[in-house]
Amino acid sequence: MHLKTDDIIRLELDYDTGALPPPFSHTFKLRIGFEKGFLNTKFDIHYTAREEITEEEILNEGFTLDDDYSFIGEIPAVWEQPIKNLYSQSKWSNKGSLDEEGGIKLLVKDIHGKISRTLPANQQEWLYLAQEYIQAIYEINKKEAPLTLKFRHVRKDGQITDYQLTVRFSVRKIDLSINGIPKEADWEGTKPLLSYVFLPDYDYGIAQETVPTKKGSFIDCGDGFWHEFGKGIINIDDSFDAVSKIKEEFMKLNQH
Repeated sequence: MHLKTDDIIRLELDYDTGALPPPFSHTFKLRIGFEKGFLNTKFDIHYTAREEITEEEILNEGFTLDDDYSFIGEIPAVWEQPIKNLYSQSKWSNKGSLDEEGGIKLLVKDIHGKISRTLPANQQEWLYLAQEYIQAIYEINKKEAPLTLKFRHVRKDGQITDYQLTVRFSVRKIDLSINGIPKEADWEGTKPLLSYVFLPDYDYGIAQETVPTKKGSFIDCGDGFWHEFGKGIINIDDSFDAVSKIKEEFMKLNQH
């Protein structure tokens, strides 16, 4: 059942990774109250079943021994409309509960005290929005800095085009510069690029820390290492060429 979007005062989102093994398996909960001028937010993430594996196995996967995290605070009101828009556009699954594949379930309350519990049919859209919202929390609480991507294209004649994209999840804003000149960038328009960037595998064994000057295309995903297209970036899924898509999306930024 849909509640009237304008009447919603609270939304709770529960996520479970389902049958995913440790150390990756986790649950998280977002409790969001729509206040005047901000979103009152409580967030908890808990990694599950880690007692089944060794500390070494956890560390080898790039985790720490204490990855659980909690936050209580205010998120800017710019987030209210995207959440409510997604709610109003969503259709609901006829499943009564989550299965072993996990997923998201919602609880929504309105000003009249009505409560709706649902499983969205558009699970991926809700997960994507939740992940963006969590990044906003990490920024605001200084757990993580805004994501900055750099892309450098060096032509055969030596001409260089430098792109820098800083994603500020806290305020849903993109800072873009091309060769140091600020450019307009659209939040929705850069979503494809952001969704492609972390799909391939990056070979840190051949990455370089010095800014590249030879012919080619290169990306720094925010950690100071430059990866070369055609060499150090490998598609994981043979059926989808994410590497070419990343390059294509960066080039598109120069067409606006």
